[in-house]
Amino acid sequence: MENTKNNSHQNILGIESSCDDTSASILSNGNIYSNVIASQQVHEEFGGVVPEWASRKHQQNIIPTVKSALNKANLTLNEIDAIACTQGPGLMGSLLVGHTFVKGLSMSLGIPFVNVDHLDAHVFAHFIDGEKPPLPFLCLLVSGGHTQIVLVNENFEMQILGKTIDDAAGEAFDKAGKMLGLSYPSGPIIDNLAKEGNSRAFKFNTPNVDKLDYSFSGLKTSILYFLQKEMKENPNFIKQHLNDLCASIQHTIVSYLLLKLKKAMEETGVKSIGIAGGVAANSALRDSLTKLANDTGSKAYIPKFEYCTDNAAMIAFAGKIKLEQKQVGTLTDVCYTRK
Repeated sequence: MENTKNNSHQNILGIESSCDDTSASILSNGNIYSNVIASQQVHEEFGGVVPEWASRKHQQNIIPTVKSALNKANLTLNEIDAIACTQGPGLMGSLLVGHTFVKGLSMSLGIPFVNVDHLDAHVFAHFIDGEKPPLPFLCLLVSGGHTQIVLVNENFEMQILGKTIDDAAGEAFDKAGKMLGLSYPSGPIIDNLAKEGNSRAFKFNTPNVDKLDYSFSGLKTSILYFLQKEMKENPNFIKQHLNDLCASIQHTIVSYLLLKLKKAMEETGVKSIGIAGGVAANSALRDSLTKLANDTGSKAYIPKFEYCTDNAAMIAFAGKIKLEQKQVGTLTDVCYTRK
């Protein structure tokens, strides 16, 4: 769509609606001035996101969230030069709310919109502010739905070197938490409980997958069978060993993630490494990445907490890059659920 206002794209509105968080952000002259997130607590009692409810909540939240982002940035809609939105991957119903809203807003304001890949945006979180990694750059992208090792080359060209062949690391955290009787989302709870536990107390198996790919379905099965065996002998086993269980599960997942990242470093020779995605907020993963960098003479880059979870600031920044590359969306563009 042709921009009828100007081609400067100084003020960019970013909108994220891939899962259950509705987010809007304003990027102005390369700086983030607001990053508003409306979370949905309704899913907690069900142990996971209910897609239909998520979609309906996005419809309720998207307009007030955009208004809040504009107010915090002290801007009006008429001062927006372009819009960036998540095209995928994600929940189709959730994506459609944001994507359709952006298309309509783009038409009414006479400004371009740009489609952003949600996973690419997580990697772009490293370049929003603070110390930015040099290119090429290796990023371990870890979330509830995806686990990838991404090589970021010049001009922000991204190459996926490895990915999970089944479940994601974030899902492994949540499913393990459910087995332990923890509430959803379990990742942050496990992280907190693990601080008082022994990470070597229990051993769980991780699959031997070819090349730089991951697999977490076998790990979940290993945890399940272990707990079933121990609970049969001692019904209070989980309660008596909760901290050690959390620490051991977390240690297993983090060690497995960094094992493949280290292998990617050896194969590519890249010395700049980072993490992104919701699981990047995990304290053990952040500490272990820093240790890996120190041990290998590399440099670790860790984004701010607010840019780890799903947020529109990363969408706005990714949109800025795509606009600079002259990539704009059209009304015939569609959403996608997998990458």
